[in-house]
Order: sequence, then C-alpha cells, then structure tokens
Amino acid sequence: MKKVLVGMCLAFLVLLAAGAGVIYSGVVSVAADDPHGPWVYGILETARDRSIESHASDIATPSLDDEAMKVAGAGNYASMCASCHLAPGMQETELSKGLYPSAPNFVTSDIHGEPGEHFWVIKHGIKASGMPAWGKSMQDEYIWQMVAFMQELPGMSAARYTALVAASDGHQHGGGETAQSPSSHHDDDTRQPHHAREADGPADLQDSHEPEGSHEPKENHEPKDSGRAEDHPHSSHDAEHQH
Repeated sequence: MKKVLVGMCLAFLVLLAAGAGVIYSGVVSVAADDPHGPWVYGILETARDRSIESHASDIATPSLDDEAMKVAGAGNYASMCASCHLAPGMQETELSKGLYPSAPNFVTSDIHGEPGEHFWVIKHGIKASGMPAWGKSMQDEYIWQMVAFMQELPGMSAARYTALVAASDGHQHGGGETAQSPSSHHDDDTRQPHHAREADGPADLQDSHEPEGSHEPKENHEPKDSGRAEDHPHSSHDAEHQH
C-alpha cells in the first residue's frame, strides 16, 4: 500500500512539473485570434455556466413585464451593450468581431438561463471574457431594467428597438456614467450635456487664452495646403474612423 501511495505521489509530481514546464515555456497561446481546443473550451464553458447557476440561485427576480422598465433598459443597452452583443438591424462591429470568447448575439439567439442569472452576469461580469462588472457603477434597479429589456430582445424588430431606445432617457444608471457617452442624458446641474460642451469648447478655449481686446493677427505656422489627399495622412480620419 505504501508503494502505491509513493507511486501516486511521484506521478502527481511529474505531471505537476510537466504542466509547469509547459506554462513557463510560453507555448500556450493567449492570443484572442487563436481559439481554445474543444476540450479546453468545454471545460471553461462548463465551469462558467455552473458558477453562474450557483451564485445566482438565491436571487429573487422582480416582475419584468413593465413597459417602462423595458424602455429604460433599452437606453442603457444601446449605450453599454450593443457594440458587443449587437442590436436589431445592426451589423457586426470591430469589438464583436475581435472578442474571444465571442460575445453572444442576443438578437439572433435565445438568451439562455434564468433572469436572475442574467442579472448576476451583468452585475459581476465574467473573468477573462471581456464582460465587465457593471455593478461597480450601476445600481441594481437599472440592471433589472436591462434584464427586462433583454427578455424581449431575441427576434425583436429594428423598428421596435429604435422606438424603445428613442423613448428612453439614454445612458443612465444612478451614477458612474461616462460623460463622453453619445446617448447620455444627464439632469445634473453641475454637468453640461456632452453636445453643449462640444459647442462651447472653442469659445471657452479662445476666452481662456486671448486677452480681451486683443485682435492682433497671429503668424500662421501651418504648411500650405497642397490640395492632394496623400499630403494629409490623417485627413481620412477627420470624417470617420476607417481601416
């Protein structure tokens, strides 16, 4: 019996040393464009699903049929989720193409799991997947609004989606919103809307750098426009983001 135990321990140490050697050798690829093997992906997927089920098992789900909840959730989904999980009538984005594991398209596929599990994932995120923990800045009631909206999302028409987003208050979740969000609608008097800051920006800069009454012409150090697009390598990015 003693020899068996010693043999098992030696075998374990050999496997441990071999595993450490593989890890430290750097041969294991962590590139997002190099997918896991089927058995590795299967293990990770099973661990993820069982962890979510276990942690979300005690979450009490409120009523999600209120249209106002869906409207509010649509605004936050459009601002925070659509770039990865897409939306009705929306093509793949740079993020949705580049993520691995790829973010599920909630429009074309059923949303698996219970609403409490969706709440837990949105709030806590998923490690090493690109899914953020929105609960660090998002209050629970706003997360439930997103869950309510997502229950209807699979198969939703583009017209219905557009109407819900237009009727919403945009990006709002009780604090922590980014001021740069194009869908943000802040009522806080201490902050100007994003479009207002953009409109006032040049005037504010001029007032802060030029004394009142100073109208002396400034020397122009910019090179003359040659009229050729190739002479301006960044001109294509002034209009839109291109590759």
